[in-house]
Amino acid sequence: MKKTILLLAMLLGMVGLLIACGGEEAGEGKSETTENEGGTGDTGEVGEKLDPVTLTWYLIGTPQQDLELVMEEVNKYTEEKINATIDLRLLDWGEFDERMQVITTSGENYDIAFTSSWANNYALNARRGAFAELNELMDQYGKEMKELIDPAFLEGAQIDGKLYAVPTNKEVGQQAVLSFNHELVEKHDLDISTVNSLTDLEPLLAVIKEKETDVTPIATFDAYLPFDSILQEEMPFAFRLDGNTDEVVNKYEEEVTMETLKVMHDYYKKGYIRPDAATSTDSWPLETPNWFVRKELYQPYAESVWSRSAGYEIVTRPLHEPYVFNNSVTGSMQAISTTSQNPERAMMFLNLLNTDPYLRNLIDKGIEGVHYEENADGSITDLPVRVERYNMPSFAIGNQLILKLYEDDPADKWEAFEEFNEKSIPSPALGFYFDSNPVRTEIAAISNVTSEFSPALLKGAVDPEEFIPEFNKKLYEAGMQDVLDEIQRQYDEWKENQ
Repeated sequence: MKKTILLLAMLLGMVGLLIACGGEEAGEGKSETTENEGGTGDTGEVGEKLDPVTLTWYLIGTPQQDLELVMEEVNKYTEEKINATIDLRLLDWGEFDERMQVITTSGENYDIAFTSSWANNYALNARRGAFAELNELMDQYGKEMKELIDPAFLEGAQIDGKLYAVPTNKEVGQQAVLSFNHELVEKHDLDISTVNSLTDLEPLLAVIKEKETDVTPIATFDAYLPFDSILQEEMPFAFRLDGNTDEVVNKYEEEVTMETLKVMHDYYKKGYIRPDAATSTDSWPLETPNWFVRKELYQPYAESVWSRSAGYEIVTRPLHEPYVFNNSVTGSMQAISTTSQNPERAMMFLNLLNTDPYLRNLIDKGIEGVHYEENADGSITDLPVRVERYNMPSFAIGNQLILKLYEDDPADKWEAFEEFNEKSIPSPALGFYFDSNPVRTEIAAISNVTSEFSPALLKGAVDPEEFIPEFNKKLYEAGMQDVLDEIQRQYDEWKENQ
């Protein structure tokens, strides 16, 4: 009897040992909760504890000749850290949105994709169920990353209390500035220190128009209007940034819009703006110094970046304080697909990408000694081959604030970004994401009307006192009031739950 009991105990012990071993070798879809999982180089190696996987990552950007070469180095590192290889697929700028729509509609299995307010629409895809909810995944596998990303990104990007993509840690605020060709400023001894608005430009533009026959005073741009726009910038629905900020309005009925567009039209009539401004597709490349002033979105030390690209000095004047909008916190993000077979590992990779300077710089800048060289002070200098063979869209990849600085970057660049973020003012509607489904028919009709009128109005090509009344008449015939009512209803409901 004692022998039987002893034999039974031994058998139970062997079974328990086999179960314990099997638990350590569990597959991807089960549990990935070992002590060190999700860690970067600071939290331990995890590769030997996880089954090998390949993660498919769709990123926006021009395909690069040396992508495969760089990804070989990337995969050596990610295999060591999280036992994952990355299949990075770059889709060109012009095709990215359409290709991602096809990929999403077809139900293709992939793991990670770039998303934003302007490409592979974040809010729309989140509501359609294309992107996985990330709150719990980030808490479990992205703790280090969560500590580094500015809270304004993580809070502002949540839709109904849930995060569906990892925002890129960069400038959180959006600030429109007027950028000037400094060579022309100096040549004609112009004082730009007094320029704080569109109206203040007039005497400077007159000088350029008279004395620089080969220069267009204003590089075509849409007038800045002080609103937080719903859906798209040119669409009429918006919230004011001051005054009654809880009321959704048709911004083309607001007095500030009329006054601003009257100034733009005055400049157009005086020849400061090109005659074909409403229809031209000229992007006004910086390398061609045939302009005096343009409107840009700013980030700290943007002048240095623009000047480096242009080959001559560019200086700026702000049009307003930086504001945090939905489209600024969702301007560059990485989502995990609901079709992913390895969402935990995908989050581990995003955590590594956004916290590990070696990996972040490798994907962004390429291989040291091949694409760039490091200087004695730790700054870097691009080698000629990088521009030709590996020029990645830096803003679209991940955490900007752990990138190496270039030799001509200010030493306090990333500290300046943090200060810029701290002083950025949250929009009254930050975090409110309008669900357009109840009025999608009206919005389609309004979009057509807007496309007919807004380009010419915003660029100064037509008289706003004549065109805005006609524009608004057609907007309301297309269902404007129904849309305003629906936005207000949803906003009020959202506001009550804040």
